[in-house]
Amino acid sequence: FDVSATQRPLDDLFTQIGAVKKGTLSVGDTVDLKTDEGIRRAIEANHSGTHILQAALKRVLGDHVKQSGSLVNAERLRFDFTHFAKIEDVEIEEVERIANAYIRSNIPVDTRVLGREEAMKTGATAVFDEKYGETVRVVRMGDYSMELCGGTHVLRTGDIGFLRVVGESSLAAGVRRIEAVTGGEAVKYAGAVEKELKASARLVKAVPLELNQRVEKLLKTQKELEREIETLKGKLASKDSSDLLGKVKEIKGIKLLATLVDAPDVRTLRDCGDKMRGKISSGIILLGSRVGEKAMLLCVVTKDLTDRYNAGKIIGEIAPVVGGSGGGRPDMAQAGGSMPEKLGEALGKIEEILLRD
Repeated sequence: FDVSATQRPLDDLFTQIGAVKKGTLSVGDTVDLKTDEGIRRAIEANHSGTHILQAALKRVLGDHVKQSGSLVNAERLRFDFTHFAKIEDVEIEEVERIANAYIRSNIPVDTRVLGREEAMKTGATAVFDEKYGETVRVVRMGDYSMELCGGTHVLRTGDIGFLRVVGESSLAAGVRRIEAVTGGEAVKYAGAVEKELKASARLVKAVPLELNQRVEKLLKTQKELEREIETLKGKLASKDSSDLLGKVKEIKGIKLLATLVDAPDVRTLRDCGDKMRGKISSGIILLGSRVGEKAMLLCVVTKDLTDRYNAGKIIGEIAPVVGGSGGGRPDMAQAGGSMPEKLGEALGKIEEILLRD
């Protein structure tokens, strides 16, 4: 029978809740209960760590910090509390520093059972919506923390080992949640973080403590290269647009350019369309390009022709040929499709539309 929780429905009655893992259990059976020392010590560390964490939060954020909920198990601790803003990294660092300094001080954890009124006069922290009996248990850690609590705790703060915050988030308006690990789990977490840090540092050929500087330098270089690429794309589009002038034809007195271009992305395709619009002055342009495994189409109608031809309607009629759809303004529209092999057929359709209309 594995016990998962202990409850106290009456002052003199403790109940064990769990599941039968092997054999059977019947009413009236006598049972022999044994504590799993490893699990118990981990829970003690996390529970006492929660008290210390709350005290550290008050010192860093202010006395408005009040418990709104908590979870303590053998793996981690979770503490919900009242606060009006996101906790900044520098504040979390200070909370950890204060908490671990007190853990290292190895102060005895004192527990006393007092009358409720007497306990409240000591200034012990109580949970706002908790219902307390006539007698309560006060858990005190020197002058650092004093709370009403009936849970299991370490004998000295040093038994916690050390505490590491692993997460902070918003739970509701005015309520934050902070998660932490202690003892062996904190060591395990710190080891995992260091392993990832070293792996990341190796990827960019840096030592761990210089990783941030190295990444910042790489990001700066990346931005510079991206700007150079965009400049080269613009120059390429300009050259291509000049070469395309020889492909312009006239249909019913309207200049028409319908051709494939080598554009690696939609932005380059649009740049090419804009440049061609300036070069032909008056007319209709339909450009097609294969981008990866997709077909891209761009239709441009010069302003003087938008009362007769609508780029959005033209592209809407042609897009199904490449297995897609599209739309846009009367003077410029674009479409994408899943059949790039049909681009030639799609480009040819513009002549049918002009001859028909």
